[in-house]
This record gives sequence, structure tokens and C-alpha cells, in this order.
Amino acid sequence: MTEMNVNPMGKRCGLWTLGWLLAAALALPACGKPARVLAKVSAREVTQPEFDAYLRFKRIPADNAARRDAALTEYLEREALAETISAEGKLDRDLVRAELRELEKEMLISRYFSRFLEEKVTETSIRNYYEARAKDFESRQVHVAHVLIRARRGMSDEERQAKLTSAQEVYSKLQAGEDFGKLAEQYSEDRVSGKKGGDLGWIKPGGIAEELSKRAFELAPGTVSPPFETRFGFHVLKVLEAPRTVKQPLRAVQGDIRHRLATEAKRAELERLQQIAKVERKEPYLEAAPAASASAQPGPRAPRSAASR
Repeated sequence: MTEMNVNPMGKRCGLWTLGWLLAAALALPACGKPARVLAKVSAREVTQPEFDAYLRFKRIPADNAARRDAALTEYLEREALAETISAEGKLDRDLVRAELRELEKEMLISRYFSRFLEEKVTETSIRNYYEARAKDFESRQVHVAHVLIRARRGMSDEERQAKLTSAQEVYSKLQAGEDFGKLAEQYSEDRVSGKKGGDLGWIKPGGIAEELSKRAFELAPGTVSPPFETRFGFHVLKVLEAPRTVKQPLRAVQGDIRHRLATEAKRAELERLQQIAKVERKEPYLEAAPAASASAQPGPRAPRSAASR
């Protein structure tokens, strides 16, 4: 069982080894007919259920005789190596057992919640959530265009006044009946929307800038605002189409819904399991614990528990 500490392929192979060792341990029959013995390594019997678990872990088809026999040869060789190293007594067996136990806990917790969430968070539950909370996936939008005369922090009063004057000139021309799109192309310093006649598309409350969206939802369709200032500069705004309510399609939000449902379900199930679990601390931990053996080999860091993610 100490093979993980000396495996020349490193810590990753060590974790794989731990995985199939645990799978094999869980596969051993508790009672009933004795398991078929495939081989002996020193005094330890290697049974078919143990090896079958290893095949499943390695995803090797049991009916592929060539691959199965090769896997058995490798399995037995590594078992023999691990047994021999363990008998040498040069490794910290308590440390190895601790590593095995931590990985076992991680596997049990992770696989339990993976299966639990597969059963709990289904396409049906996602659709039901979406339909029951339709308002959560609706938003108000309004179609607007603007002419932007950019201003920046640090401008002198004269520079800022010149920018405002340009915006006021645009507004005066609009009041005189000139075309908004052409003026946007000529004056707007927002080059992207300017090429489209100032069209910003459909915006939501709070979108782009708070003051801009506030005025957009206050204006009547077809009307134009006097110049006003945001952090981007001076705007002259026009509402192209009246506000409307838009519902996001299920396909656009199902990932977010899945995450919400999984988070809620996992938290509830974790609380349920923790209420069932019984922990009773006995003796206090001794501060003057014996120093670790100089021959102890540090193992791979235990993975963070799936329950805490």
C-alpha cells in the first residue's frame, strides 16, 4: 500500500494507484461465497473482484483477453513491488494510511454529490424553475441613438465649454429639422455608433451610463434630449423605439439556472448529511506531539474536499 511514495512516475501515478486500491477495497465481498483467487503476492491473495474493480478503474474491457492479461501482469508486478517496499520498513506507514484515507473521503464525497446532482438537477427541473420565475428573466429595453461629444477629466473650463457648445449646436440643428443620423455621422465622437447614424441598439436600465439610460426611458419615442453630461462626455439622445419587455430564451439562461439549482441542492443535502453525522471529540490534542520520523516521505497534498467547493 506504500507504492504511491516510491512510484517513479510521480505523484499523479500515486493518486491513480490510490484510486484503484480504494476501488478494489470497496469491491471486496462482505460475506457469502469466497471470491475466486487469481494470484498470490507474498501471503496476500489477489481476488477476481479486486482485479475486476481495477479493470473498471482503468476502463479496460473484461472481455478483451489480451488487454486483461497484460493488465493483470502489470497489476501483480506493482503489487509485488509495493509489498516489497512496504516490508523494507523505510516509509512512514501512518502517513501513507492518512493519504489513503483522505483520498477515500474525497472520492466518496465527490462521487456522491456528482450522482446526487445528476438526479436532482434535470432538464425538467431547469425548465420548471424557468417557467416559475419568468419575471426574473425579463428585462425592459429601449432602442436609442446618440451623438457623443467626448469630454475628459482634467479639461480646462474653456475646453469643456467648447465641447458643450458643439453638443448644443447639434441639438439646435435637430430642432431645425435636420436628420439625426447624418448629424451623428458628422459630429459624434463615438465612431462605432456614429457610422450607424448614432444607433446604440436596445439598452437596459443602467446600461452604458446611469444618466443616459434614465433619460432614455423617460423620453417619448422619436423625441430628442437637450445635451447632458455623463462620464463619457456630452450626449444628445434620441429614442428610436418605445421601451419593451424582453424575455430571455431558456437556452440563454439554462446554464445559470443549472448552477443555481446545483448550488441550492448541494447546500441543502450537505446540511442534511451533517445533521445525521455524529462527531464526538474525546481527548484534547497533545501539543507536544512526537516529531515526525526523519525517514518519513511527504506525500502529495490532499485535495480540497468536494463538499467545500
